[in-house]
Amino acid sequence: MGNGTEDDYNFVFKVVLIGESGVGKTNLLSRFTRNEFSHDSRTTIGVEFSTRTVLLGTAAVKAQIWDTAGLERYRAITSAYYRGAVGALLVFDLTKHQTYAVVERWLKELYDHAEATIVVMLVGNKSDLNQAREVPTEEARMFAEIFAKVSKQRQNNTRTNAITLGSAQAGQGPGSGEKRACCSSL
Repeated sequence: MGNGTEDDYNFVFKVVLIGESGVGKTNLLSRFTRNEFSHDSRTTIGVEFSTRTVLLGTAAVKAQIWDTAGLERYRAITSAYYRGAVGALLVFDLTKHQTYAVVERWLKELYDHAEATIVVMLVGNKSDLNQAREVPTEEARMFAEIFAKVSKQRQNNTRTNAITLGSAQAGQGPGSGEKRACCSSL
């Protein structure tokens, strides 16, 4: 990998952060890419992105992470940025049930504009504010498990038409279908 700079990488993966305004997407991005956190984050206008290169096994992967605006007035702009994304973090605020209640709408928007094979992770953010928690762990966990099952069925239906990462042909190769399961970080 040469001198270990940000420019040395084997793969570039585009990942989008989606969810309602104020759930903490920008702070997740800045914590992951720059190890920074700000209590006074401003509302994202349109889309911003940062990168971080991580070593996975022997491969250097450059994560290109797009932070999308959560406000309704920016949705028409941000939906174009879903195209080409291989992953999405759907973020909700554990202390605001309303942000969790619209998770299905965010998923629909994502699937309307992204590839059917996109990997989606449901992220309950602000777990440090557990005393103000409004979304029960079990409620979110059940949603994530149901989504994983439905998503797997959907992927099986599209597998013959999709090429998965790391495979030479559609639906073939090591790990085909395994990289598309839904995860939960609750």
